Amino acid sequence: MTTPHPNHDRGLEFDLSTLLSRRRSLGILFGAGTAAALAACTPTGGGGGASPSGTSSASAAVTESTTAAASPSASATSTVTRAFAECGVEIPEETLGPYPADGSNGPNVLEASGVVRRDIRSSFGGSTTKAEGVPLTVTLTLLDNSNGCAPLAGAAVYAWHCDQDGKYSLYDSGLENENYLRGVQEADANGQLTFSTIYPGAYNGRWPHIHFEVFESMSNTTAAGQVLAVSQIALTESACKEVYASQGYESSARNFPNTTLTSDNVFGGDGGIYQLATMSGSVAGGYTAALNVTV
Repeated sequence: MTTPHPNHDRGLEFDLSTLLSRRRSLGILFGAGTAAALAACTPTGGGGGASPSGTSSASAAVTESTTAAASPSASATSTVTRAFAECGVEIPEETLGPYPADGSNGPNVLEASGVVRRDIRSSFGGSTTKAEGVPLTVTLTLLDNSNGCAPLAGAAVYAWHCDQDGKYSLYDSGLENENYLRGVQEADANGQLTFSTIYPGAYNGRWPHIHFEVFESMSNTTAAGQVLAVSQIALTESACKEVYASQGYESSARNFPNTTLTSDNVFGGDGGIYQLATMSGSVAGGYTAALNVTV
């Protein structure tokens, strides 16, 4: 069994020395601005991330519960409800975790040439090792809460996550010289950006997740702490079960049942309601994950 990380994501206290300490108050906006908010929050077709079939998942995908995909008949209602909720609620601030590689805890991959890329499956620079696993396309739509949830064009996101064995490049034993599954992208005019990656594994003590930092602009990404938000994407239970039953995820299959979404020390407070990705796909064709990120 894969041993748990000794300092796995322990919450905001772990990051207080390096992370801007600001908590968002949660609340859903009601009233006369509802229609406008919905229009602003629902991602448009332009600039969307490609799914394995080449279609955008950000606006068409249906919210999946933690136990099963939503039924097709509920797609319109659930999609609108989620867009409205996420537009009025800023993404919860979360821990960077012990393996950010943003200069706040050891290496700083953000200063490396080549980190700005859509496909983050391979290492870059001194190595070209490629992380193996089920393909995953992640699309984030950044929304500006202070500007009526307008698209946050020109912002940048640094994303990182573990490999199929639950290990992190640049930190875990044997991976100190690898920097795969880390990358930066700039949001387009619709506030959208996409990463091509692999499905993260599961390790003891955490629900499967993807870390990300939102920066005001690309020019700010090299300075740790100059961030608009630090949070994590929670992956859905049904997708995890399917992926972890496939070849190469044997350790994840053993570890996954040990932590539930509600017992996770990051998502457990609210069940990850504002961080649970909308997901679709298959092991054979790859998966898509989409999330509205209001900052």
